[in-house]
Amino acid sequence: MNQRVQQSKVMNKKRVLHCIQQESPISRADIAAKIHLSKPTVSLLVDELLQENKVYEKGIGPSSSQGGRKPIHLYFNARAAYVIGTDIGGTKVKTILSDLNGTIIHTKSFSTASHLRTGLLEQLSKDVSSMLAAEGIDVTDVLGMGIGVPGITKNGVVIDAPSLDWVRYPIQSEAERHFPFPVYVENDVNVAVLGEQWIGNARNKKHVLFIAVGTGIGSGIIIHDQLYRGATHASGEVGYMVTDRRDLEGDFQPIFHRYGYLESVAGGKAIGATFTRSVVLDPAHPAHQAAMAGELSGELAFRYASEGDAAAMAIVDDAITQLGYGIINAASVLNPEVIILGGGVLKSADYILPKLERMVNEYLPIPVELKVSELGSNVGVIGAVSLFLREHEGTGHLL
Repeated sequence: MNQRVQQSKVMNKKRVLHCIQQESPISRADIAAKIHLSKPTVSLLVDELLQENKVYEKGIGPSSSQGGRKPIHLYFNARAAYVIGTDIGGTKVKTILSDLNGTIIHTKSFSTASHLRTGLLEQLSKDVSSMLAAEGIDVTDVLGMGIGVPGITKNGVVIDAPSLDWVRYPIQSEAERHFPFPVYVENDVNVAVLGEQWIGNARNKKHVLFIAVGTGIGSGIIIHDQLYRGATHASGEVGYMVTDRRDLEGDFQPIFHRYGYLESVAGGKAIGATFTRSVVLDPAHPAHQAAMAGELSGELAFRYASEGDAAAMAIVDDAITQLGYGIINAASVLNPEVIILGGGVLKSADYILPKLERMVNEYLPIPVELKVSELGSNVGVIGAVSLFLREHEGTGHLL
């Protein structure tokens, strides 16, 4: 078989496999119709995939309108191989063992601080080995790993991750010293938007804006079905948006060194700090003693606001307004099909979402869907799996 014919066969086999993954259960005839290949060609390629255990047959489908033999349905074998997904956060490192459909098979996590200086990747390697052993899976059945990190990344190097104190850290090459499979690395919010587009609330969307609101505020952007990274891989830094110029004309100071304006007024840490200052000045407030003893959390501020506390409501509503301005500005430029909100502050989505929806739909020229992350706390690890599959040619690389 000459090289051109072989390449054509491999490409068609990838198309057949992808079609089965996306459309299963599906018959050979339906595959042929969907991807415009002849039935004999599809049948031959399916037979090879069956022998390689990448797809399997199950049951029978309904007969056609003309009657005759009922077609056998084909299914994608999501356990043909596995992928590791890791989310390195400022507080903890979470890792999953996933099948090729994003189903979590096993989860492990450890404290970031306790291993950051003493061997984070060594501990990660131990966790991966432990998960594989617990599930009886050989490392040769693992396609590879995706890693999300809270910082600017480029070509496998963490350019700057303030919460980890990493500057130009070559994490991809370091990780590949610990693992016998390929590793891909990306900014954590970019990873999150990939996860939501894959199996979350942005499925089948080609223009997506994911905004994570935690201590900081960042976004992941998909345009024309492709992750948008920007000229220097620093796109999506919506936390640096200025939503009230009057603050910058005064003596504004960011909540943390190198943090931006929006995250310094609407991030979880900022909300908690402002709420604490307010409560300290009010001895009658039920949280006064706690505020005197230490800083209150943004989550606590939302809880008091939802219960009707006037001080908390004023602070939280101002933060939501600032966040709304940021979302409107970003959406006006990007024109996404859907905006997904994630991050710790959005545990209070029932309080936040209606207010944001009113703002966004009032000021945007074209309405846009506003949703909360479907993947929740797993968005980072699922997104890391999606990152690997996308960068590594998806399931077609199984061939």
